Amino acid sequence: MKNQTFSDVLLLEGLNVPPHFFFLTFNFFLIIYIFTVVSNIGLVALILQERSLYQPMYLLFCNMSINDILGATTIIPRLLSDIFVASTERYIYYTECVIQAFCYHLHIGTAHTILMVMAFDRYVAICFPLRYATIMTNRMVVILTVLAWGVILVMVGILLGLTIRLSHCRQTVSHPFCDNASLFKLSCQNVSSNNIYGLCYTVILLGSSILSITLTYVKIAMVCVTRKRKVVNSRALQTCASHLAAYAIQLVTGFTFVILHRFPQLSDQRKLASIMVIVVPSVLNAVIYGLQIKEIRQNKSHNCSKSKLNLSFYFLKLSLKSSNL
Repeated sequence: MKNQTFSDVLLLEGLNVPPHFFFLTFNFFLIIYIFTVVSNIGLVALILQERSLYQPMYLLFCNMSINDILGATTIIPRLLSDIFVASTERYIYYTECVIQAFCYHLHIGTAHTILMVMAFDRYVAICFPLRYATIMTNRMVVILTVLAWGVILVMVGILLGLTIRLSHCRQTVSHPFCDNASLFKLSCQNVSSNNIYGLCYTVILLGSSILSITLTYVKIAMVCVTRKRKVVNSRALQTCASHLAAYAIQLVTGFTFVILHRFPQLSDQRKLASIMVIVVPSVLNAVIYGLQIKEIRQNKSHNCSKSKLNLSFYFLKLSLKSSNL
């Protein structure tokens, strides 16, 4: 079997959907994909259009939206095209499979690093409000953004680099889409280095993510307790709530997928969970951050209306004084 390879065309197992659920499944994922793309593009356009939202927190929202579009586009269009195709004819080129796996892992990893950067932004804003403008400058936001994408880009590049060096003696990808694990399982060579690096990658990413965000919010909570200013604390918690919700969704969907790996008899549920890891956060992030920005705009509109009303009363008083004279 040494150096044995198959054709560059692989067979993608995909989802096992009963024929009478074809149209329902297709419409479900199509609606989700359209909503994800349109809502996230709309969110980015709104932030770029509204100059009052040119702040680090909202610019980081843009990164999250772009990443969500990347994740959804990596998985869902291919999934839609395979629903009406027989499981024995779901072919995919090896190169296309590698690109899909790379984009998938880039999306998952970057989601965590962006959330870590957003936690740091909230930490500086709440714990050092007077120094926030000098710390979170435009240059700092660019540096943190480049690091959030760049570190994962390198780590995923190494992850997939270790896999594509392997020859493959199998042809079937036993997954709804291509990822690193499904790719190196095609090989009959020793994949211990892939397993070791994959484990280290996961531990470093999740460990640093959970640890940094936990420490950040413990520090924020301590500051809120010692400050004892209800209005300020309420605003601080309000801005942190959306971030914590997004992070909780990311962890819950991810751990659900990992737990289902322990039950081989639930292979169909595991496949669906692997898709939900991308679909659920991508949809809910747009809703969570969209509602937060909408609330800010409504408050701004309310303040503008109040200012206009006060200005009208001022001119009315002036006119009354002139008439009395």
